[in-house]
Amino acid sequence: MAVERDLWRLSAAELQRGLLAKEFSAKEITESALGRIAQADPEIHAFLELTEKAAYKQAARIDEALSQGTARECGPLFGVPIAFKDNMNLEGTHTTCASRMLENYVSPYTATCVARAIGAGGIPLGKLNMDEFAFGSSTETSAFGKTLNPWDRERVPGGSSGGSAAAVASGMACVALGSDTGGSIRQPGAFCGAIGVKPTYGVVSRYGVVAFGSSLDQVGPFARTVHDAACTLNAIAGRDPLDCTSQESTVDFTANLAEGVRGMKVGIVPAFMEAKGLSPEVRHKVEEAAANLAAMGAEIVEVALPNAQAAMSAYYVLGPCEAFSNLARFDSVRYGYCDPGHKDLGSQYEASRTIGFGSEARRRIMLGSYLLSSGVYNTYYYPAQQVRTLITRDYNEAFGKVSCILAPVAPRTAFKFGEIADPAEMYLTDMFTISINIAGNGGMSMPVGPGEETHLPIGVQLIAPAFHDELMLRAAAALETVYGPAPIAPDFDGLNDNAKAGE
Repeated sequence: MAVERDLWRLSAAELQRGLLAKEFSAKEITESALGRIAQADPEIHAFLELTEKAAYKQAARIDEALSQGTARECGPLFGVPIAFKDNMNLEGTHTTCASRMLENYVSPYTATCVARAIGAGGIPLGKLNMDEFAFGSSTETSAFGKTLNPWDRERVPGGSSGGSAAAVASGMACVALGSDTGGSIRQPGAFCGAIGVKPTYGVVSRYGVVAFGSSLDQVGPFARTVHDAACTLNAIAGRDPLDCTSQESTVDFTANLAEGVRGMKVGIVPAFMEAKGLSPEVRHKVEEAAANLAAMGAEIVEVALPNAQAAMSAYYVLGPCEAFSNLARFDSVRYGYCDPGHKDLGSQYEASRTIGFGSEARRRIMLGSYLLSSGVYNTYYYPAQQVRTLITRDYNEAFGKVSCILAPVAPRTAFKFGEIADPAEMYLTDMFTISINIAGNGGMSMPVGPGEETHLPIGVQLIAPAFHDELMLRAAAALETVYGPAPIAPDFDGLNDNAKAGE
């Protein structure tokens, strides 16, 4: 399929202006997006399943609305190609969580966030690769092959939402949805040079999203402009009776993007900037972003998060405990992979879960099982919840002084495949993102150009007070006036044969 008219290069706002001006049709947008996927995805392997029929059906609906002059009534994402992380149910598609355990599972219903995005006029392109059950920071644990970083095919795209970040960064999707339990939107956003937003816990419904850590998971958008990310958030945010943790949302996340940061107080955490393992080029980019915000009228204020250093320890108690509980349902009887030929239920369970789950999933299941066992629970789980309270209190006190916080996303740029073999070292790639999930605040990654040493994308993290995500988006929009929209990674001509996905 040829890539028609390069419409895939346009932002959501540009696509909608063109549609309203009748410069092109929604069908042409769909053809262009699917053409770009046909061109790029064999190199990147971001998609696990395409939904062409659903995409063209939606395009026909939008074109009909355009002919009647009612396109805006289709919703804030009308005509915008969008794709979904493969832990989000979409009726009639496979929802595998990139695991053999769910390889043949077909969704009987649609997740609320997906339904809202499509209901808002988004053109559904398909399901995106990820770390198995969202357990990972590199998309290397996918049972169906790794996704490659569009900027350097020898490097990871980050994880666990690596397919979502790579799809947006390579122009295969205008926007995409991912999920973030400890950094799984922000870190791949930084590695791939895309905007990645993890809203405050409760802003977006989790109904229909396969759970990792139910008190930590949150759905959010990837995009190439702050406006597109905010527009997507408008479409998917709000109370859902099917998710008791979701909250009403009356905020228009696009409303204040142009206000700038004059008079805004932006926090810097000295302990983050002095952290062991933070690369000089990442530190420089955070300092540069702070200087740019100050030049635009923001006041930079040092704030303390004294208990944030314990976030990693708390997270790797809370996360595996919740993962163990959530993954218990995959028992080979109700659904999931079932190993044949067993005469007793015990051996069937053991064989099915051993084959169906990958090594990282098994590691976290076993860790969670141990941490929740009798005699161990009070030693680890209860203190981890106490630490959670202290971290939340730290953020609340910091936001009594500042409107948002500026920090690194990851300690370094994207690393090479196989470079980090030690699981504990891999976990440290989320050292700056995990505390936000524990506290529940909103956080986002904003690309600020390539590093001077690696020449790879670097993102800075903006953190907002709970349910005031518009403040970090406003600061990000100000930075966008300096750094520009997130660029699309270069075309994929002249790749080496050994740089193909999955090898």
